[in-house]
Amino acid sequence: MTTSTPERATSTAATSRRALSGVGVLDKASLLLDVVESGPATLGKLVAKTGIKRPTAHRLALALERLGMLSRDGHGRFVTGPRLGGPANRAWQERLLRNAEPVLGEIRDRTGVDVRLYRRQGELHTCVSSAEATTDPRRSVPVGAMFPMKSGSVPQVLLAWESPEELHRVLRGARFSATTLAGVRRKGWAQCVDDWDPGTVSVSAPIRTPDEGVVAAISLSGPLVQLSSTPGPRFSRTVLHAAAHLSSLAR
Repeated sequence: MTTSTPERATSTAATSRRALSGVGVLDKASLLLDVVESGPATLGKLVAKTGIKRPTAHRLALALERLGMLSRDGHGRFVTGPRLGGPANRAWQERLLRNAEPVLGEIRDRTGVDVRLYRRQGELHTCVSSAEATTDPRRSVPVGAMFPMKSGSVPQVLLAWESPEELHRVLRGARFSATTLAGVRRKGWAQCVDDWDPGTVSVSAPIRTPDEGVVAAISLSGPLVQLSSTPGPRFSRTVLHAAAHLSSLAR
């Protein structure tokens, strides 16, 4: 005779109205997606609605986030990700990229510094649009270049509004701390001397979706000798205005 664990019993009850695939991990992932499709959900809500044990729900939710099936809103709650967002979500991303090019170019011409747009892809962030003032090939960042999420002002603004559980994970091995990210949330922007090029500094701000989730970062960067080690007071208003402008144009 077989016995059911509380997790399996609750999960089975929750899926009584739908067919199961017979593959346990897929059925659990499907349960999590069902909950999020009805609205933003904290990890606690995912656990309560599905009956899946908290460590399992957390592990699956993070895996779905890395695959683009889940994302986070401005409060760290799980929401439907870009791969499940349908035409409306893809259209939003296309509008963002289409509007970014002239905005980045205008800021470059006005400030004389490099201006780029980055998106997070799991454990990396990728340059998706760029307007470069530099003629130094060592400082050039082509579209498509990818960097770890462990240092720099871009990862700080992409991660600052994540949930406590996700922050605990991503901060392992990072060159910044939870205290640093708390300061980013308070100010709304980040500044940093880049580890990959100690002679370069940057200032970044988040770009948000209509539900206030952080989906991209706009970043201004240039030589340390030109911008100083603390360029934030000089350029923070520029990146914040541009981030808000791009967020509104993409809506």
